[in-house]
Amino acid sequence: MNATQIILLIAAYFGVLILISYFTGKKSGNDAFFKGNKQSPWFVVAFGMIGASLSGVTFISVPGWIEASQFSYMQVVLGYIVGYLVIGTVLLPLYYKLNLTSIYTYLDERFGNYSYKTGASFFLLSRVVGASFRLFLVANVLQVILFDDIGIAFWQTVIITVLLIWLYTFKSGIKTIVWTDTLQTLFMLIAVGVAIYFVSDELGLTGGNILGFVLDNEMSKTFFFDDFKSSNYFWKQFISGAFIAIVMTGLDQDMMQKNLTCKTLKDAQKNMFWFTIVLTVVNFIFLCLGLLLTVYAQQNGIDAHKDDLFPILAKNHLGIGVFVFFLIGLIAAAYSSADSALTALTTSFSIDILDIEKKLDEKAQIAKRKQIHILFSLILILVIISFKYLIKDESVIAKLFVFAGYTYGPLLGLYAFGLFTKWQVKDKLVPVIAILSPVLSYIISVNSSKWFGFEFGFFILILNGFLTFLGLVLIRRK
Repeated sequence: MNATQIILLIAAYFGVLILISYFTGKKSGNDAFFKGNKQSPWFVVAFGMIGASLSGVTFISVPGWIEASQFSYMQVVLGYIVGYLVIGTVLLPLYYKLNLTSIYTYLDERFGNYSYKTGASFFLLSRVVGASFRLFLVANVLQVILFDDIGIAFWQTVIITVLLIWLYTFKSGIKTIVWTDTLQTLFMLIAVGVAIYFVSDELGLTGGNILGFVLDNEMSKTFFFDDFKSSNYFWKQFISGAFIAIVMTGLDQDMMQKNLTCKTLKDAQKNMFWFTIVLTVVNFIFLCLGLLLTVYAQQNGIDAHKDDLFPILAKNHLGIGVFVFFLIGLIAAAYSSADSALTALTTSFSIDILDIEKKLDEKAQIAKRKQIHILFSLILILVIISFKYLIKDESVIAKLFVFAGYTYGPLLGLYAFGLFTKWQVKDKLVPVIAILSPVLSYIISVNSSKWFGFEFGFFILILNGFLTFLGLVLIRRK
């Protein structure tokens, strides 16, 4: 497949997204951009959230993890189920009861303005870095398979990538994204199915034998109870998975903004229930794909590992059909996550930091929101380009979860304290606690093997949240 054909494929794909944006963007104001006019069908939201949760990081990194980590990631996924149960039964009722546009408004009502701004700021930091991680991975792949060949530099690739997102989100935001994410999730799942079909055929497997082959392979080992000090230990990953789901979905404006576009709380809870089931199955399918790709590479002496495994095999070894669907699936997975992140960043900064709903009239609010949308597009471009020089060897998904442990930990501590105690705090001291907790967590994590013979791994999120909670106890008002 030559460069011209790839460009035409990408252009056609984004033409469809922009067309959806055109039809959903008619007569759209800030209520459509921020809340989707609260008219989104729950089943559309649920399906679209699959793609947003998985992203291009999962599409590339999870299959590449199998060689080193086997199916241990499934322990984290099983923990997600508990986390999503908490979101559906505790957090969603709270958000709907308070009729929130930004979920961080809760912190203002519960503790005060400093806590509110602190929570929103940590979300902004988390989402800028998280969205940039995801887009960096996709831009890198596009650079290797297309833009290097036609003389376009990496920084130009990044600008094109973010500009395409801006084009179909700038007018209607979340109202458009609910529908474009549904289409993109469908493309991503088709791409995974096509890849499994072709690689299984290359390995001489038929439909009925694939699952048996996967489960019989030693790389499909899922549960690790042997060494509680290891980062792969079951309870460490299971509990971490539950808390990762709570903070990266339930305390994340990006993911919750989609849920809050549903008409009623009951619809939002149905969405969360079905989303949980489908997401668990889809993650297992990604792991199966990773095992098949790893076996194929090993049998054919192909030097492809970690995040390079799927791209190299799709481009050079599995035929044009797999490569076409790989490219579509990768773009769909990445953009279904990044577009909603850009919208959520715009929403949070507009409402939580600038407070435009209280300070500006409707016309001025729309103008300010559009300026902020452009601002965050530029920020994402700069951060993604900087990653080119910072990320060297580890799988991106591992870096993403570790980073999330440091930035979402203070949010976990704040919400846990707010929901499970009746104490008030000295509001002005909350930013100090929120900064000190990740710093202390990092110091403990770096030295944990030497001090305790224990690796924290994803468990750092829980430590960070606990330290934040403890700090809030120390500054509570008597």
